[in-house]
Amino acid sequence: QVQLVESGGGLVQAGGSLRLSCAASGRTFSANAMGWFRQAPGKEREFVAAISWSGGSTYYRDSVKGRFTISRDNAKNTVYLQMNSLKPEDTAVYYCAAPPKGLPGKDVKDSKMDYWGKGTLVTVSS
Repeated sequence: QVQLVESGGGLVQAGGSLRLSCAASGRTFSANAMGWFRQAPGKEREFVAAISWSGGSTYYRDSVKGRFTISRDNAKNTVYLQMNSLKPEDTAVYYCAAPPKGLPGKDVKDSKMDYWGKGTLVTVSS
C-alpha cells in the first residue's frame, strides 16, 4: 500500500520557521517529481513547490519564493519543505503529492497527482 505521510506542522509565530517532511512508503518515488500543495480555510488547494526526480530543479509559487525551500533525499524516500519567514497567510493544511512517473517537475503545479498525503496543519500567528 502506497502512503505519503507528512509531518512537522504546528503553531509558529510570524517570522518563524518550520520544516515539513513527507515520507513515502509502499514504493520508491526516486524517479518521480514531487510536490507540496496547501489549502487554507475556505480556499481551494494551491500549488506551493515542486522538485524534479533528481532534485536538480525546483519550482515555487511566487508568494513563497525566497522563503521556502523544497528538497529531497531519495535514499530515504523523503521530501522536505523548509519554510522560513512565515506569515499568517501561510496558514493552511500542507499536502505532499506524487505525480505520475515521468512528469517533469515544472508541470506538477498544473497536473493531476497520483498520490496524496493526508496533510499536516501549519498555523502562523501574528
